[in-house]
Amino acid sequence: MNKKGFTLIELLVVIAIIGLLSTLAVVALGSARQKARDAKRLSDLRSVQNGLEMYYAEKAAYPTAATAITLGSTNYACLNAATGFTTANCANAFLNPVPVDPGSNSYAYTSADGSTYTIAATLESTVNNLTGGITASPSGIAD
Repeated sequence: MNKKGFTLIELLVVIAIIGLLSTLAVVALGSARQKARDAKRLSDLRSVQNGLEMYYAEKAAYPTAATAITLGSTNYACLNAATGFTTANCANAFLNPVPVDPGSNSYAYTSADGSTYTIAATLESTVNNLTGGITASPSGIAD
């Protein structure tokens, strides 16, 4: 008797292998998304730093904010030459729009006296030896 086809065991083994491979692909994709969001965060911080340096070159001080402001929110969506961080669609903008965190976190800017500033952000994974909460300042980005 010549039977053609697959046995139940063979089909179960193939299904198990496909399930294992798809699980590995989903896990790898999640990690890649984390790294992409973190790379965007670092890029955003560098963009804001560049805008702040242009502002400093013109005003000889950074925009002041005694308490932390959320960059990219409605009230702080643009870096204006005249007033610092302000609402969207501003004239003479050094940075328009101000970047928003790609995840569920935010960028918090503080500058007590305008001589320096800090921007706090949170990374999801390790990037360039930076991990967790990071701070951008005129001297660079550090954790």
